[in-house]
Amino acid sequence: MFSAKLGIAKPARKCEKSPMNTRPHPRRDFIRRSAIMGLAAAAMQPPTWLWGQSETRQLPRQGIPELMPRPLRLGGPAFSKSEDPEEMALAHRQLGYRAAYCPNVSLNDPGRIKAVADAFAKHDVVLAEVGRWCNLLDPDADKRRQNLATVTEGLALADALGARCCVDIAGSFNPTVWYGPHPENLSPKFFEAAVENARKIIDAVKPKRAKLAYEMMGWAIPDSPDSYLKLIQAVDREAFAVHLDVCNLVNSPEKFYHNTELINESFDKLGRWIVSCHAKDLTWDIEMNVHFREVRPGTGSIDYATYLRRLAQLPSPPPLMLEHLSKPEEYDQARQHILDTGKKAGLTFG
Repeated sequence: MFSAKLGIAKPARKCEKSPMNTRPHPRRDFIRRSAIMGLAAAAMQPPTWLWGQSETRQLPRQGIPELMPRPLRLGGPAFSKSEDPEEMALAHRQLGYRAAYCPNVSLNDPGRIKAVADAFAKHDVVLAEVGRWCNLLDPDADKRRQNLATVTEGLALADALGARCCVDIAGSFNPTVWYGPHPENLSPKFFEAAVENARKIIDAVKPKRAKLAYEMMGWAIPDSPDSYLKLIQAVDREAFAVHLDVCNLVNSPEKFYHNTELINESFDKLGRWIVSCHAKDLTWDIEMNVHFREVRPGTGSIDYATYLRRLAQLPSPPPLMLEHLSKPEEYDQARQHILDTGKKAGLTFG
């Protein structure tokens, strides 16, 4: 994504010959050529503000600087029965989590917002995301306005709490299922509406810390790294970011079998904007047509070693949040699989 052109001024007109410049100077020419080559090499390096000041090494692929692996933050539901912020934060730590979904709190309750933010910060548990799962493109105009207000409130809450993001899908034109497929969900009309909604939400809140993110979907924009990149460019707001869900991008046999390449493409193109991620897995149920099914991490085909490795290479690894499991025991198994996979890859968890 990054390119740089070295601008070298045209040489000035040669001065008239004099006794001091009639003879060639090989050493001087060598120094001049070496300096120009050094400037060119420096200009081709990505800007230091993107990667920070940490030690880097070069990736063999595309010459992208790779930070030394950082500790990962894994999170998920803690199933705490308490509503006390301190006890909720401790429940996450007891499970080995360093990230959490936003607990139940109202934007109109500043005292509880502060208590929640302080308790989770005290125990170094990052609030990964405020989920506002509703249809921003509902065909019903009244519902659409209500849903826009809901997500706007969610972004304001995320910013007040210091959460990484407020996340929703971009929406769907499906009239009966809020996240369902529709022929127009991959159309220019959908794209333009998604851009307009993101701008409206961000401009209404003007967040200082939290980001707004759309979750990727297999049958609605953003449905690929390239379509998400186009959204980022079109929305043109610093507070618009990426929520990465690799499983949601798998919508064909090619992507299923080559999900390692899909993971690498996602990080290569979107890495600097990723603020939160979901952790689940996919299996292929053999039928007369294609049927992918979500399963517990470790029981499907997603390349978690690559997923975790690429997360750990980001300057500030975003939280990885377990989701869509039915009971605590399944979350325990999923958590252990991710921890074991990370350790085998030489990674650590904060």
